[in-house]
Amino acid sequence: MKDPNLLEDLVAVSPGMEIWWDSSPVIFGNWCEKMLAKADDADKDVLKRQFARMYDTDDPAGQLFRGVTTNPPLSLAAIKDDPPRWQKVADQILKENDGLDTEGLFWLVYKEVVRQGSNMFLPLFEASGYKEGFLSGQVDPRSAFDADAMLKQALDIHAVNPNVMVKIPGTAQGYPIIEELTSRGIATNNTLTFVLSQLMDCAKSVMRGLEKAKANGVDLSQWRSVITHMEARYGDLGGLREAGKEKGIDITEGDVRLAELAIFKKAYRTLKERGYQSKMLSCSLRLGPTVDGKQRIWHLEEKAGAAVIVTCPPSLIDEVINFPNPEDIKFQENRIDVDPPKEVMDKLMRIPYFERAYAEDGYTRDEYNTHPALVKTAEAFSKATNEMVSFAGSCLADGGPC
Repeated sequence: MKDPNLLEDLVAVSPGMEIWWDSSPVIFGNWCEKMLAKADDADKDVLKRQFARMYDTDDPAGQLFRGVTTNPPLSLAAIKDDPPRWQKVADQILKENDGLDTEGLFWLVYKEVVRQGSNMFLPLFEASGYKEGFLSGQVDPRSAFDADAMLKQALDIHAVNPNVMVKIPGTAQGYPIIEELTSRGIATNNTLTFVLSQLMDCAKSVMRGLEKAKANGVDLSQWRSVITHMEARYGDLGGLREAGKEKGIDITEGDVRLAELAIFKKAYRTLKERGYQSKMLSCSLRLGPTVDGKQRIWHLEEKAGAAVIVTCPPSLIDEVINFPNPEDIKFQENRIDVDPPKEVMDKLMRIPYFERAYAEDGYTRDEYNTHPALVKTAEAFSKATNEMVSFAGSCLADGGPC
């Protein structure tokens, strides 16, 4: 087993890069135990050292993980990871809050998942002078098209802890909320984002919010803005291959990964050139493609040298730690500045699904809400939220505790 691991190698050649944990931090201990249980005996000590470097209560400023992203599916996974723990939490909430209905209990349980996770990163938040150690808490995905509901939820989530960054979807209704929250000095993470128009809309909304904040003397000492690009959800879930077939163009796995990276790289470069105050965040990452019989990790390799956030779910970290041929992965400095091959870009630009995604004015705000990747992701997140509501309902069954 390679030590240090590939994520650590990537950070070493990428000044300003942050690795974030893409799940609730409350599952980290259980995840480590599961990883150790399935590891070869010869690798156990190596794993323990790597886990200690990922999250270090003794030296938070030196740990690998610089922040956390969560969403309703990940919060649901935290509950499923330890049901008795969260049943006790729900019981206590019911004792302290008379007359709660199912939705009310769900919301308080959800905020408790956010609170416990963000507590784990408060030491880093404080050690970094409030620049790192944020945990993203998402508004209810079922409210993604309801601006009033999102603003109310956002303020409620932000109040949980000073290091809670509010996750707002990239819907037509979401960007005015991001602007408003920014004007109040509240950190935001723009999610459900797939195309350059959304990414730039967020950057511009944040700048307008900052202008208002500064004009009003708002304290920005605990403020940050990150813009998420949900890469594989754009390429796989959104249907790039199918869009290619409609034009008689064969799209390979490598083409899909490069299409996703092309959008990310253009956004990263544009934000830097124009001096926008948001930081790009890369999520929904995949291993691959296979080149000359060897597996690669282009989603990581092509970001070498970038001052961005790379957020990794436990499953991806497992795959990276146990990558079969780590010696073949060599991170090149400033690879982020290298565009995909011209022949690949020429092919992709013949596909309207990509051509529009790659253009800053490819979509209007009103069109965001109908993008297939957004629609499918919003539906998946809403389904997970409904499962959390069902958990709350089970705790209220028969009018008693779980």
